[in-house]
Amino acid sequence: MTLRDIPALNASLNGLATVLITAGFIFIKTGRREAHRKMMTAAMVVSGLFLIGYVTHKVLIHGVHTPFGGTGLIRTVYYTMLASHIVLAMVIAFLVPRTFLLALQGNYARHQAWARWTFPIWYYVSVTGVLVYFFLYQWWPAA
Repeated sequence: MTLRDIPALNASLNGLATVLITAGFIFIKTGRREAHRKMMTAAMVVSGLFLIGYVTHKVLIHGVHTPFGGTGLIRTVYYTMLASHIVLAMVIAFLVPRTFLLALQGNYARHQAWARWTFPIWYYVSVTGVLVYFFLYQWWPAA
């Protein structure tokens, strides 16, 4: 594996987290609490691995910004998505552990109340993380 492989690996981890979060949501909506717990725990682990990979990549490239090659309207779309992704990723770094802690403590009513906010934000951050990768490295890479 090289330094250039890390963004694709990170996007894959985000994609996997999206699948796990989706499965966890379906399981809790169908009353399968234990399957929900397993999926959400796996999603948290995968998201944690993503975060380690992301920070490692930023350290190894000395924080250099990856330029976006798109122009016109798509540039506005990309930077709007990126800005919302970054802000909500910072929020989710607090919400996910807090929501998990409530479940671990057995405080399911509060866990559910927090999850109503955590789930859609985490889902959005996970999906847009994959989209950021495709925008930057596949669809509109800088020349």
